[in-house]
Amino acid sequence: MQKIKIGTRGSALALTQTDQVIDQLRQIHPEWEIEKVILRTEGDRILDRPLIDFGGKGVFINEFEEALLDGRIDLAVHSAKDMPMELADGLTIAGTLSREDARDVLVTRRGVRLSNQVPDVESTDEAVTDASIVIGTGSLRRQLQLRELYPDVVCKGLRGNVPTRLQKIQGGQCDGVVLAAAGLKRLGRMREPGLQYHCFSYEEMVPAGGQGIIAIEGRKGDVVTELVRGISDGNTYLELETERRVLSLLGADCHEAVGVISKIRRERISLCLIREEAGVIYRSQGEDSVANRLQLAKRLVNRVTGQRNTPQ
Repeated sequence: MQKIKIGTRGSALALTQTDQVIDQLRQIHPEWEIEKVILRTEGDRILDRPLIDFGGKGVFINEFEEALLDGRIDLAVHSAKDMPMELADGLTIAGTLSREDARDVLVTRRGVRLSNQVPDVESTDEAVTDASIVIGTGSLRRQLQLRELYPDVVCKGLRGNVPTRLQKIQGGQCDGVVLAAAGLKRLGRMREPGLQYHCFSYEEMVPAGGQGIIAIEGRKGDVVTELVRGISDGNTYLELETERRVLSLLGADCHEAVGVISKIRRERISLCLIREEAGVIYRSQGEDSVANRLQLAKRLVNRVTGQRNTPQ
């Protein structure tokens, strides 16, 4: 029996996502033995500094790419939003699972109320005013949009996995955090005692490119990489390709406050993106045929980078 070695980080979310990939591979290729290989990345080891201070998104990927290239693993499972724009030579995104909910979620202690916000879960009578609310997030994109929605909220840098961030609320280090709905749902953490959840619409908060997508990285031309094509969701793959094209055209990494989301329906693709410049948010959105998705990405990027932009 031939073996596939799949690299993953050791967090509960990473392991859950890798198990989803393994389950789908086993359904169509039961003849292959599959082994999980847990790798600890630089991003997992350094938790007391923002990502922008020591390498950006690559700190979650570098060890996996080295292991792929030297043959220690055959595939690597990533949250697509954590992947840098440039992959190592000889590597490729082999496939993507069907996209989960791509929205961002504000999780707060029960009773915390922000202006103009109606929580998804009814709060208690002990309301907390905006001026005293501290929201934990290390994402420049989330911080920017939070300040636009709730000008009096204080944003505090925060890193760590999903359970750790939820514990920060329960431990009183902050009043709330912003997390990806996909991670919360995959871990079954969308309802916790003492917490309330507000799911932002895409109009309120544009997600990170690739948010909600599990991406599988492999070696170009490798037989195992070809096996992954059989479990890859076609529309999700094209949405990720489109969003990564936007990020590439903008030259964006975690150092930039950039958001982008696309959706394919009936051979049409809608695309919305934001970028920040000097504290101002610029938005652009449009729709075209799926076949013209990359041209659409270029048009919308040109709109938000041209000299005639009007902030919205």
